[in-house]
Amino acid sequence: MRPFLLSAGILLLGSFLVGCPAFSGERVRSSSSSEGRLFVGSDFLSQGVAVGDVSSQSALLWLRTNGPALVQIEWATVSGWERASKLATVVAPVSRTVSIITTSERDYTLTIPLEGLSPATRYRYHVLVGSADQATRQLPASLVARGEFTTLPDEKTSAAVTFAWSGDLGGQKRCRQGAGGYPIFDIIRRQHPDFFLFLGDTIYSDDICPSPPNELGADFKATTLQTYRARHRYQRGAEALRQFLETTPVYVVWDDHEVRNNFAGPFEEQMPSGRQALREYWPIASPVDDPHRLYRRVRYGADLELFILDTRQYRSRNADPDGPAKTMLGATQLAWLLDGLRTSTATWKVIVTSVPLSIPKGGDATVPGNDGWAGGPDGTGFERERQVIVDTILSDKLKNVVFLAGDVHLAQVTAYDPDRDGVIDFHEYVTGPLSARHGKLTATDDGLHPTQLYYESGFDNFGLVRVTKDKFAVAVVDEVGNTRFSHAVPARP
Repeated sequence: MRPFLLSAGILLLGSFLVGCPAFSGERVRSSSSSEGRLFVGSDFLSQGVAVGDVSSQSALLWLRTNGPALVQIEWATVSGWERASKLATVVAPVSRTVSIITTSERDYTLTIPLEGLSPATRYRYHVLVGSADQATRQLPASLVARGEFTTLPDEKTSAAVTFAWSGDLGGQKRCRQGAGGYPIFDIIRRQHPDFFLFLGDTIYSDDICPSPPNELGADFKATTLQTYRARHRYQRGAEALRQFLETTPVYVVWDDHEVRNNFAGPFEEQMPSGRQALREYWPIASPVDDPHRLYRRVRYGADLELFILDTRQYRSRNADPDGPAKTMLGATQLAWLLDGLRTSTATWKVIVTSVPLSIPKGGDATVPGNDGWAGGPDGTGFERERQVIVDTILSDKLKNVVFLAGDVHLAQVTAYDPDRDGVIDFHEYVTGPLSARHGKLTATDDGLHPTQLYYESGFDNFGLVRVTKDKFAVAVVDEVGNTRFSHAVPARP
C-alpha cells in the first residue's frame, strides 16, 4: 500500500489499529473535575468524530475541537482490551499517538492516519483532550470520545458487504431544519450499512439557505476559505449527520457545489480554497507525492473493488467542444482507471462517478456546456472520453462492471448494451438528493444504447447495496425508509 498524506503533521507511536464496518462511536460528556479540569461540563468535540477511507490495513480518524487543544488518540483490539479488563494486573496492548495541538491554521480539524492494521479485526479507540496552554499541559486529559470499528477483509477473503450511497445535501434552500437537521441520515443508519459513499455536494457553498425555515448560519455564498469552512461547520450542526458519522465509516468525494456550480478545476480560481475546506472536514486519504488527489481505490475482500473518481479537478471547460482534447478525468486519472479495471481481481468492479453517464445535464449562461458525461445539441459533453472507458470494458471483456452516480437529484436504474449484441455489458444506478430540490425527468441520451429499468423523481433518497460473490443487489430507499425500487444483477462467471 502506498504511503498517504496526513492532514496535519503528526508523529505516530506504535502501530495504529483501526478499521471500518460495524464502526460505532460516541461522544463523552465530562461531568466531574476528575475527568479533566479544562472541559468540565462541555462537549469539546461538538461536531463529533468520523472514520473514513478504511482499508484492510489502515483508516483515518477525523475530529474538530472547539478551539486550540491538545489531542491524543489511543487504540487497541477490542479482544485485547477486554482481556486486560478481566485481568486487572495485565496492561492492555494500547498504542498511542503523541499529543497533537489543533490550531486555527486548519480550523481546529485533525485527520489522523491509523496504519499497520490487521484485516477483518475489530478495534476500540479513545480520544483524549487536554489544554493547549503550555502552563497547564500536564493536567489530566479528558476522555471525550470513544468508538469501535472493524477493518476490511483482505483480497483473498470472500465476504458479503452492505453499503449505502447518495449525494446532494442542503441545496436549493432545503437545508438544516430543527435539531436533527437532515433526518434522512437516521433512515440510512437504521439500515446498518458497513460504510457510506458520499458522492459530492456535501455542501452547497454557492447557494443561500434562508432562515426561516432553515436553521441560522448559511444565509451567504461561500467564496473564501473561511466561508467554505463555515458552510461545512453548518452541515455538522445537524444532529442526525453527526450521529451518522459517529457510527458509519465514510468514503467521500466532491462534486461541483463544494466550490461553485459546474466548475472545471484548472480554470476555477476558487477551487484551492474549496478543496482545502473539503479536506479539512472529511477524512480523505491522498498519496504523499500527490497531496491534492481525491480519486482512489477501495478493495473490500475478494468480491468488491470501488474506483472513486474525481470528476472536477482535472476537467476541461464544459463549453469546449467534445473531441480528443477534451477530458473529464485528466490523462493520469483516466490511465489509472483503465489499468485498475483491467487488473482488478474483484468479482464486482464498481466505478463511482459523481455525474451520471447518460442523463443530459446542460449548463447555463454563467457556465455553458454540458456538465455530465452525456453530450448535448451544442456539441459539448464528455462522450469521447466516456467511450474510451466503455471500449476498455468491451475489448477486455470485463465482467460485472457497475456504475454508481448522483448529482441530478433523481433516481434511475439503467442497463447498457453499447455494442448492441443483446447482452447487457454493465449497469448504472443513480440516486439523490439527500436534501435538495428534486430534479426534472429528461430524455436519456441513447449513445450507449440504454434500457431504462427505473426513473423517478420527487423525493429525497439514497441507494442501498448488498454485494456477494454471486449477486449485486440495489434498493432505492426514500426519506422515510420505503423501498421505491429494487434490482439485482447475478455475477457473470
